Amino acid sequence: MLNLLVLFLFKYYGFASELAESLLSAAGLRHSFPRFGLLLPVGISFYVFQALGYTADVYRGQVRAERDFLTYALFVSFFPQLVAGPIERSARMLPQFAEAHRPDYGRMLSGARLMAWGYFTKLVVADRCGLYVDAVFNHVSMHNGGDCLLASLLFPFQIYGDFAGYSLIAIGTARVLGFRLCENFRRPYFASSVGEFWHRWHVSLSTWFRDYVYIPLGGNRAGRTRQYANLMVTFLLSGLWHGASLTFVAWGGLHGLLLCIEKALGVGDGRRRQRWLLPRRLLTFVLVALLWVPFRAATLGDAWLVVERMVGSPSLPDLSFAMFTEVTAAMAAIGVLMLREVADERGWRPTLVSLHPVAFTHAYIVVLACTILLLGVLGGDQFIYFQF
Repeated sequence: MLNLLVLFLFKYYGFASELAESLLSAAGLRHSFPRFGLLLPVGISFYVFQALGYTADVYRGQVRAERDFLTYALFVSFFPQLVAGPIERSARMLPQFAEAHRPDYGRMLSGARLMAWGYFTKLVVADRCGLYVDAVFNHVSMHNGGDCLLASLLFPFQIYGDFAGYSLIAIGTARVLGFRLCENFRRPYFASSVGEFWHRWHVSLSTWFRDYVYIPLGGNRAGRTRQYANLMVTFLLSGLWHGASLTFVAWGGLHGLLLCIEKALGVGDGRRRQRWLLPRRLLTFVLVALLWVPFRAATLGDAWLVVERMVGSPSLPDLSFAMFTEVTAAMAAIGVLMLREVADERGWRPTLVSLHPVAFTHAYIVVLACTILLLGVLGGDQFIYFQF
């Protein structure tokens, strides 16, 4: 409860008080709640949820209470994943702090490889997409339908490259030190349904909500109507976790609604999964990209304007030569990302990697480092999820 109170005070009090004042004003009543002007601690949503998971696990008897305060403090504040996850479980992490961690060159090289790819996805893919996405979404009224459509297609790769990039850097850093963090992304844009997307996207958070919210509410054990209600509550809370704004609540609620529709239609049934796989993946990407619009937009009004212009007044993007160059570079980076994703999805492994893994890894890191220095956006933009 104390963890939730801390989270509410720092992250949601201002939003809740403004919403309450608006509702009271609509009812003809006037009341002003006090404002504190507190700065939001970086990564508070992540380490509070990690602490909440530990508390729940101890209460359920799934793990023993940690008696060493310093070990518990290290678990909550472990620096590679402190500010943006992955959200680790106590049963997985606490035993690792009691292990001996000796230098191992192969493990350190493997971690450095993950970090290099993470920096590529952040600085080359995400931040280069962000140059155009930010220009459009920060001034929606100044852009036509083609601009809005292009920005809405680039933002899914911006946020994926940004957040998956951070996760890889965190996992790689921990691996260099001898620690094992959980996988956080499993090629989410290859999902063939929205339900599968959430099995691939931000895995540590989606499984957290499954285990500590959805299942305790009853999960799918109490009939269809209750199952749909549980899904909606879970995803509304997930949206609110991402930010104290109606845009995030709308984003979470729309995902919950789509999941309810999929369950009602039997989408994701194992007998149907391999039929029309490519069209299903394309449709899922379009739906997910459309739902990213309220997530990125500053207000619900801006989100509606983006959709309205994409649908109501389709046109070609109005690109200057400089911005055309930036967008072309972003698309090339996305192409490299997706080629790597296809190879991972299909399990392709070049013979050279198998024959000379150490030499290949060295060359791989050097090539990525040079690419980042040549094509990366090195302006110091913070990771998107740092604000959560």
